[in-house]
Amino acid sequence: RAMALPLPLSGAAAVLAALAGLATLLLICMIAHVTAIKMPALHRHEEEKFFINAEGGKESVPSIHDPPTKELSIVVPSYNEEDRLPLMMDEALDYLEKRQKQDPSFTYEVIVVDDGSKDQTTKVAMKYCKRYGSDKVRVLSLVKNRGKGGAVRMGVFSSRGKKILMADADGATKFADIEKVEEGLNNLQPWPNQMAISCGSRAHLEKDSIAKRSYFRTLLMYGFHFLVWFLCVKEIRDTQCGFKLLTREAASRTFSTLHIERW
Repeated sequence: RAMALPLPLSGAAAVLAALAGLATLLLICMIAHVTAIKMPALHRHEEEKFFINAEGGKESVPSIHDPPTKELSIVVPSYNEEDRLPLMMDEALDYLEKRQKQDPSFTYEVIVVDDGSKDQTTKVAMKYCKRYGSDKVRVLSLVKNRGKGGAVRMGVFSSRGKKILMADADGATKFADIEKVEEGLNNLQPWPNQMAISCGSRAHLEKDSIAKRSYFRTLLMYGFHFLVWFLCVKEIRDTQCGFKLLTREAASRTFSTLHIERW
């Protein structure tokens, strides 16, 4: 006769954790289903069709479908980042200016996308626009908060670069490390026009970050990494790193099919 035997505490905890993980995954899928855009389309408010230049005038934003006129575009999604943005911009622009002096053929633009901030993010970004000129630094202010995915998408679709870099406003990644993701992108391109995406990784810093986290947050981190590995991609160790470099064609194809903006 079959009998129901009590599970050991550790076994019971594992089952509960698995059930909790499945419930969380189901909830995420339901939210994604409700909030996803059924037919991807880029909707711009009238104010979002322009950026403010260094002189205070309005200029039409370019399109991802236009031929590229810059070597590199850097898209910086920003939401209430008036305090952290200056550190990131100082580091990035210092690197970019030095690189341009060493190689005059290198051209770039930094696009700060203010994702409906409630602080002075746009005002802070405009200081750099006035200092370096609106050909190098552009500020795109969104009418309402779209989420990081939506902000990156708007920046990408307003860019002019052959290559497009996503970079977080908090400066979590050393900007000079762009050379590493550029090397990765070049290794993925046997010929110049091939689509490719190179992702930065902070996996080598994981041990240090674990030491600063609570056990609960560490458990959640490992659980999330497992779900991403099991359900999505296995080759990318750090999917959450905000440092990603794309060819123009890859960026156009990727963000044209974006159904969910809030991530």
